[in-house]
Amino acid sequence: MLFASAATPERVDVLREELQKLGWREGRNLRLDIRIADDQAALRAASEDVVKSAPEVIFANTGPVARVVQTSTRTIPIVFAGGGDATGLVSNIARPEDNVTGFANIFPTLGGKYLELLKEAAPRVFRVAILFNPDRSLRTSGLIDSIESAATTLGTTTVRTAFRNSADIETSVEAFAAEPNGALILLGIPPAEFATIQPLALKHRLPLAYQLTGDGVLISYAVDSNDLVRGAASYIDRILRGARPGELPVQFPTKFRLVVNLKAAKAIGLSIPDALRLRADELIE
Repeated sequence: MLFASAATPERVDVLREELQKLGWREGRNLRLDIRIADDQAALRAASEDVVKSAPEVIFANTGPVARVVQTSTRTIPIVFAGGGDATGLVSNIARPEDNVTGFANIFPTLGGKYLELLKEAAPRVFRVAILFNPDRSLRTSGLIDSIESAATTLGTTTVRTAFRNSADIETSVEAFAAEPNGALILLGIPPAEFATIQPLALKHRLPLAYQLTGDGVLISYAVDSNDLVRGAASYIDRILRGARPGELPVQFPTKFRLVVNLKAAKAIGLSIPDALRLRADELIE
């Protein structure tokens, strides 16, 4: 059973391939019921429908999806891939309570790493706006604390910049950009909101750090999402063979990819230090 929001064909294929490696073949001993929901109303409806079908396990390809499914069932096992730092999903990382476990894509101290890399790429940055939506604060609070802690060591001023819509984003970024030597760190920002931020960052020549790669993103430091799906497949396999979620600890990433966007650097008049270029897993030119 696959339950996904805005799932890409690639991630669905990865799940299928991994389950097949583990001995599960569609039409023989496995049935995948793929649901894709792109807004909250559709997500809630699909969640309730999936639960009514009584699957043996539900896969949620993001943390927000897992949270919605959690409200529909406390008994059917749920395996997530990319649940932030698992805040709000489980209370006990080592022995998850209830019916949820999976593979997180961040840990709280990662926020400090974002700032460290941003400062290395743009040494003149002394002011950083942390953009986040307070409605998703459970997913970002630890990261914000980590950024602010690192800022003290790095001699950088941080500004918590909360928003709830595109108008908030535009007002906040314009106000922040009125002073020099600024940069942006985006936390828990979905693609639709990033589409509003990106042209503003380019307009004001603001270096941008974001979990995902994209036009205008100077620094990206994140786990390979397909690795999370592969991990989730291993947990699905174990649950189908009789394991309970409480026996499967939430796993945190150990490997991240550093992507440095030289095209974005050129657009804002920035020269990336050679040392950082050499450490990057990927350079976008």
